[in-house]
Amino acid sequence: MVRAMTGMTPELQGKRVLLGVTGGIAAYKAAELVRLLVKAGCDVRVAMTAAACRFITPLTMQALSGQKAFTDLWDSQVADNMAHIELSRDRDAILVAPASADFLAKLANGLADDLLSALCLARECPLLVAPAMNLQMWDNAATQRNVKRLGEDGVLVLGPASGDQACGETGMGRMLEAEDLYQDLAAFFQPKLLAGRKVMVTAGPTFEAIDAVRGVTNTSSGKMGYAVARAAAEAGADVTLVSGPTALAAPRGVFRIDVVSAGAMHDAVMARVRQADVFIAVAAVADYALANPREQKMKKAGETLKLELVPTRDILAEVAVLPAPPFCVGFAAETENLDAHAQEKRAKKKLPLLAANLAQRAFGADTNELTLFDDRGRHHLPPASKLALGRQLIAHIAAMLPKT
Repeated sequence: MVRAMTGMTPELQGKRVLLGVTGGIAAYKAAELVRLLVKAGCDVRVAMTAAACRFITPLTMQALSGQKAFTDLWDSQVADNMAHIELSRDRDAILVAPASADFLAKLANGLADDLLSALCLARECPLLVAPAMNLQMWDNAATQRNVKRLGEDGVLVLGPASGDQACGETGMGRMLEAEDLYQDLAAFFQPKLLAGRKVMVTAGPTFEAIDAVRGVTNTSSGKMGYAVARAAAEAGADVTLVSGPTALAAPRGVFRIDVVSAGAMHDAVMARVRQADVFIAVAAVADYALANPREQKMKKAGETLKLELVPTRDILAEVAVLPAPPFCVGFAAETENLDAHAQEKRAKKKLPLLAANLAQRAFGADTNELTLFDDRGRHHLPPASKLALGRQLIAHIAAMLPKT
């Protein structure tokens, strides 16, 4: 079952995609992908090979896309009987999912003996493929040679993943899930404002142990930080995400480092941040930790319990004063006097940019509202999904970076 999608934004609204389906058991995922794309406001046209029709019917794809599913190179319903020309001319991209080993070989060698392969050869729009095949077929030297050639020809190869396969074996060759392909397609259409840049993002809460089973934390879900990390990756950056405890999956294409405490987050950041061009501190890091956490569970004794708390190290402040610091972006989660507290924090830490929000509206929610503060003043980002705000923040950062 496909994971429930969260924070869907209209990034594909109005985009026109031709989805190619080739023969393979993963064709069932193509049906779910059509559903997701149509739900997002995408115009989806489907072209299927004869082998694909053995696994899923054109009627299914027609019902999901709301358009006829094309299978015939000689379809008389297409203008001038030129289906291989006309069906792709108004498309923003062609995505072939699943793309079988046979079809990858056709593409790599310029063969065009059916509708879908001819469409791909005669296209004027970008081409993306999602391989799906048995692990030995994927590992075969011929397949690897074909995939390399496709990359050199400008074709974007999405996946595959490693996992259980219909043949009963486990390994590389499994097609990406429909939601993963949706995210990859959405990312493809985002402007590559941070291409060649290295970005580090912190996200989520930290957990400061009291004893073996208890601790001090906060209600941050990590959603804003993960959205910023995804937006940075979509913008072409090499992204490292240092995350406190959350229930979120790492964004596609992002390298995640899991930590628990503020101290562990500090160590993980300081070990790698010197290689970053941009550091975005979104995490809700604990300001205090227990002076002497207990190794064993404390027993309830009935009397008042007093805990000694000591300040944690200020990660963002330490990064900002490095000899050659990255471009530092802070986040301020306030409950009152948003502008005053945010301006004070930015000045105190000497940050070029700070994003502020109200914690009671942001923590745990799928939407947020940000106010950005920089040397040019105050910039309000109205309520939107956290991913949409993350993309706006990344665009703002990109505009402030020195040109390379």
